[in-house]
Amino acid sequence: KEVYLFVPVTGFTFNPLGENSYIVHDAESKDAIIIDAGMYNSQECQAIQTFLEEHSLTLNAIWGTHAHIDHIFGNWWIKEKYQIPYYLHKDDIKMIERSETMAALWNLNYTPSPLPDKLLKHDDQLTLGSLSIQVRYVPGHAPGHVIFYCKEENWAVVGDTIFQGSIGRTDLPGGNHELLLQKIKEEIFTLPDETTLYTGHGGSTTVAFERKNNPFFN
Repeated sequence: KEVYLFVPVTGFTFNPLGENSYIVHDAESKDAIIIDAGMYNSQECQAIQTFLEEHSLTLNAIWGTHAHIDHIFGNWWIKEKYQIPYYLHKDDIKMIERSETMAALWNLNYTPSPLPDKLLKHDDQLTLGSLSIQVRYVPGHAPGHVIFYCKEENWAVVGDTIFQGSIGRTDLPGGNHELLLQKIKEEIFTLPDETTLYTGHGGSTTVAFERKNNPFFN
């Protein structure tokens, strides 16, 4: 538990597509949010519930980096269980509206996600207990993709914008390869070198590592 108090971001890998969902909490207030609720089945939902209960956390909101189906599987359950608001950029509402079609195409079980309660925009300042978290708009993988940056704790949850040694795919509806590269340079590579990047798939990385080693930029 002592170690846990120094790790405000806890990751879980969920669903058939191996998506990373994150619980972020403030150690003092015990307030928490979930970023990208990708839980696919009852066992994965239970994992989130157990974690929150074991650490006496109060879940306050769902924050969405974007609304591709693997990042929203669990939205309906979170909303039903905790009655909390869902935050998303307006340009990704269209992703939710076509999500049932996507689930059918990929033969995936899917309970429709609710639409967002609150709309995010670039440079919004969100608070979680004593933490201040900045919203940065990074489209290209999805039209309304955002990342969440905490300067105080030196981390950013970046969804599917950039991965360790790679970037998000841009061949899905609304994708734009050149725009994604441009926005990664403007909104992620301008963060401090030591910033930890918590990605939507795979392991975490840092700004310095990706700026130096990511093959899409070298």
